[in-house]
Amino acid sequence: QVQLVESGGGLVQAGDSLRLSCAVSGRPFTSWRMGWFRQAPGKEREFVAAINWGNSATYYSDSIKDRFTIRKDNAKNTVLEMNSLKPEDTAVYYCATGQGYSSPSSYRYWGQGTQVTVSS
Repeated sequence: QVQLVESGGGLVQAGDSLRLSCAVSGRPFTSWRMGWFRQAPGKEREFVAAINWGNSATYYSDSIKDRFTIRKDNAKNTVLEMNSLKPEDTAVYYCATGQGYSSPSSYRYWGQGTQVTVSS
């Protein structure tokens, strides 16, 4: 069984930075990815970024590219560094792991989510 716990969300102002962490327990497959998704009220869950467990290759949504960075913090944990935050980045952010890329349905395990609110 794999469990994920996000942390680091909060209330910030536009232009600020925030770092989200995802702690993983259990043993995800090295062929899997760790992904970050977000969901704003009334909207569908959308892909933000992903990193391969094995070779650390990264993938980003065009909407956050060049502002957000995903990286491994250690062998199991990942970090999402968010810079130049905008009010439209306000959402609940989830980490997930599985074989998927950008589709939420292709990820098997999910964290509980952490709220990020960006004020203008």
